[in-house]
This record gives sequence, C-alpha cells and structure tokens, in this order.
Amino acid sequence: MLYGNHADEIFRFALYKLSDREKAKDVVQDTFVKAWSHVSTGGETLNNPRAFLFKIAKNLVIDSYRKVKPMSIDALEEIISFDISDDHQSRDEMHNAVDMSIVLDALSILDTDVRDIIIMRYVDGLSVKEISDITGQRENSVSVRIHRALKDMQDHFGIEALGNSPISPQNNAI
Repeated sequence: MLYGNHADEIFRFALYKLSDREKAKDVVQDTFVKAWSHVSTGGETLNNPRAFLFKIAKNLVIDSYRKVKPMSIDALEEIISFDISDDHQSRDEMHNAVDMSIVLDALSILDTDVRDIIIMRYVDGLSVKEISDITGQRENSVSVRIHRALKDMQDHFGIEALGNSPISPQNNAI
C-alpha cells in the first residue's frame, strides 16, 4: 500500500533531481528498503509516511551527488583550456571556456589532421605560422583549413552553437 501510493512521486522527485532514469529507480528502491527496515526494526511511529519517504529519498539523492567522482583540475583545464587558479578571470573568459568545451566535443566530426590544426590553434594557442612550421603546410593552407573546419562545425551543429564562441570564423584572428 505504501509503495503503491508513493512510488511514482518518489520516482519523479528522484528523476528531477538526478536526471538519470536508472539512478532514480535505484533511489526509489533504496527509499522503500530503508523505510521497510525502519518500520521492521520498531523505529518511531510515522505520523507522515509520505514526508518520511521524501526525506529518505532526498538523503539518497544527496548521497548520489557525493558519490560522483569530481574531475581533476588538470583534466578540467585540459578540456576547457582555462586556468581556474587565476582569480582575475572575467565572466566573458569563463563563458568562452565553457563554449570551448562544447567546441571540443564538436571536433569529433573533423578528420584527424584538421582536428589537430584546430587544437593547435585554439587549445594550444599557436599562431598560424607556428602551425605551418609544425605541419609543413603553407600558412595560407593552414588558414583555409581552419576556416573550413570552423564552417563545417557550424553547419553540423548550427550557427548558434559556435556563433559566439572563441573559435567562430568571426573571431578567427589569423
């Protein structure tokens, strides 16, 4: 009876908080196991079982958040190319760093050699001349490949996805 009356709402609560259907199902299951354990061991009388179930579920959601392994600072810096130890980062620079992480995901549509050029240019911060020296390609060829790669990513993911990013063709200081 208790399960039938409250399982759906506990599930919706957990799903909203966790945004993961499987984790939400686990929270529902664990909520009722803990509630049953409490009742079977002769715990205090429950005046409001619904509130008790939600409290258990809330604590399990918090536990779930705590179990998530944090990303190392080095890995985060590598992904978004942004030094978080610098206290003087402006809001725009932080937004650009987030945009950069989205763009790095978009790189998967590019050929390996073009992807390497984009990474050298925007993640490693190399100039077109430096990239030209490394790859053995003419500077003009490197510039064209960068521009075409950015256009391909924009076409594939939509103008809005890259339009204001630090690597949009409009911001391509070559």
